[in-house]
Amino acid sequence: MFRQSLRSIARTARTATVGVRTYAEAVNPDVLKVSLVSQVNLPASSGEMGVLANHVPTVEELAPGVVEVIESSGNTSKYFVSGGFATIVPGSKLNISTVEAHPLDAFSSENIKSLLAEAQKNASSADETVAAEAAIEIEVLEALQAVVH
Repeated sequence: MFRQSLRSIARTARTATVGVRTYAEAVNPDVLKVSLVSQVNLPASSGEMGVLANHVPTVEELAPGVVEVIESSGNTSKYFVSGGFATIVPGSKLNISTVEAHPLDAFSSENIKSLLAEAQKNASSADETVAAEAAIEIEVLEALQAVVH
């Protein structure tokens, strides 16, 4: 389930007579196709953050949560990421590096509950590696459970 990856979302701003537009593309076209976007919302570790054209250069650690891409047309796409980093560089370019990214509608709440129960069981394992992996799974699955209805 968590095996596809989103390598980057590149974002370059252009000023138009009707307002500011942004250009987004991803290395993995299964996750995000090239499109004009107006905003990208990120689950930063420091809190939710919105990125518009001409954003100040920043590096942010991403927490497990939803990356929302708002296109200039008003359509939105939402992807769940398990964590990673977002880098905003001069020229309004946004790069998102994460191991996993999946469309939010690809998840079922029943499957999440099942995986969470298994991870909680493994968290009490005597094997430190198994327990540590389970703790990470619990953090990611709880964040996913909070956004999948």
